[in-house]
Amino acid sequence: MATIKIKQIKSKIGAPADQKRTLAALGLHKISQVVEKEDSPSLRGMIRKVHHLVTVID
Repeated sequence: MATIKIKQIKSKIGAPADQKRTLAALGLHKISQVVEKEDSPSLRGMIRKVHHLVTVID
C-alpha cells in the first residue's frame, strides 16, 4: 500500500482539544516534524480534520 508524508506546519496552541488529539494520533508533536504513514481513508479523514495545521509532502 502507498505511504504519504505528513508535515506539521503550524502550532497546535489555541487549537481545540480534539484537533490536538488528532495531531498526537498522527504522531506529530513539533512544528516541522515529518511522519510517514500508510495511506488509508481513516488517515485521510484525520488529515482533513487538521488540514490547516499540516501539509502532505510528495
